[in-house]
Amino acid sequence: MSNWTFYHLPQTIEEALAILQNEPHSKVIAGGTDLLLELQQGRHAPVRTLVDLTQIAELQRLEVVDDILWVGAGVPLNRLIAWQPVRQYATALFEAASLIGGPQVRNVATLGGNVAHALPAADGAIALLALDAQVVLATPEGNRTMPLLSCYAGPAKTALQRTEIITAFQVPLSRKGEASAFRRVMRPQGVAIAIQNMGIWLRREEDIIADLRIAVGPAGPIPFRAHRTEEALRGKPLSEVSLANAENALLSEARFRTSPHRATAEYRIHLAGVLLRQTLQIAWERTEKEPEGSSLLVKG
Repeated sequence: MSNWTFYHLPQTIEEALAILQNEPHSKVIAGGTDLLLELQQGRHAPVRTLVDLTQIAELQRLEVVDDILWVGAGVPLNRLIAWQPVRQYATALFEAASLIGGPQVRNVATLGGNVAHALPAADGAIALLALDAQVVLATPEGNRTMPLLSCYAGPAKTALQRTEIITAFQVPLSRKGEASAFRRVMRPQGVAIAIQNMGIWLRREEDIIADLRIAVGPAGPIPFRAHRTEEALRGKPLSEVSLANAENALLSEARFRTSPHRATAEYRIHLAGVLLRQTLQIAWERTEKEPEGSSLLVKG
């Protein structure tokens, strides 16, 4: 028995939105690496109508505009990681996308799907959060842009309406003195969700952390922004004292839980401290060689 009855291949955003409005039991699909598996395993209710977004050119956009990376929500991950600007100017996103699934999965999986699936430890989402990315939505009322965390209602629960489509992500380019990094820990030979991951963006002024953003997963019901940890490091040198204070702040504000299939809360607490130090150090060292984003004028 099929898990769906109708399958549409719209050519434009407008056509896709019209189908979603007219079909009350419809759902969008792009790479399908999560949705199809859940349908096959019975973890998702059967869907009457699937709306395939892979033929919509607008969702395949890769472009640099006014110091912003425009990443189409339907761009396959392998195409994204082959795009030089994301390697140079949004390194955390490049590293995260390179680790999602295996090579075959990355040929079809998309950043839009990684966010829409709404898992608190999704690698792409953690990197985007650290990079302060904005989400561009197409809705029946028109386009709108919103912060990444506004997409989440809880673990695996999106706050987006069924008739809304993620079309792109706007990612600020790292400038001179700014850099980012992403690290994660998984089960050996695993290609599933990370036991623990972390994305960090920072701006360095001489020997001081002038500004930074830290994203952690899973550390709560949705991707977690570690504001108190950031405050413990902002305006400080990268020293053992500041690292110890930051680690204490992270453990006080994040919520690490035991997962029967991945790790205990105690192990995740240990990993969080290790990842914080490692990822900070990598981003700190990269600030010495990160190119200036405002000089980039290429398009993809």
